[in-house]
Amino acid sequence: EVQLVESGGGLVQPGGSLRLSCAASGFRFESYAMAWARQVPGKGLEWVSTIGGRGNPTWIADFVKGRFTVTRDNTKNTVYLQLNSLKTDGTASYYCAKGGYGSAERGQGNQVTVSS
Repeated sequence: EVQLVESGGGLVQPGGSLRLSCAASGFRFESYAMAWARQVPGKGLEWVSTIGGRGNPTWIADFVKGRFTVTRDNTKNTVYLQLNSLKTDGTASYYCAKGGYGSAERGQGNQVTVSS
């Protein structure tokens, strides 16, 4: 059974940083690209980042480029999303996904709230 468990979210002030983690199990992790997406209630899913099975290639959406970074540790079956210089529009539930951009196999999500 595929399991994707996100963690690391929370409340942060504008300009602050968070590191999201996604612990994966139930599949051969290094064989799959992984992705991060986010969603605000009432709006569609917005894809943020992808990373190849061996750590490359990576892709970061233009709207967070230069502020967010995606990495993975295949020894820990974990993918990370570093969120720096957060803005209030970064408030959302963040999901990791198995298989990369557009995948429907996603975790339960982790809330990030950017507010002063």
